[in-house]
Amino acid sequence: MTDEDILSGIKKILEKWFEIGPESITPEAHLRNDLELDSLDRVDFIVAAEKEFRVKVIRSEDEPKIRAMETLNDVRDFIKDKLAKRGT
Repeated sequence: MTDEDILSGIKKILEKWFEIGPESITPEAHLRNDLELDSLDRVDFIVAAEKEFRVKVIRSEDEPKIRAMETLNDVRDFIKDKLAKRGT
């Protein structure tokens, strides 16, 4: 899966589940400042990403990485890493 494929899936989640307009969804968009995702939204976002990309988030292992995510590029990199570990 390419970076563009991952970003497309992220965009799909944000548009569908959070009703964020496509013009706001850029790789550099900040989760809190630009997209206004609070901590509960982040949980919902990660759950949706698990389903969209068919990856498993392991709380004990992934929580520090999730908390460190600030931009959509960070989310993309996290998903890319999860997909690589899955063998895709």
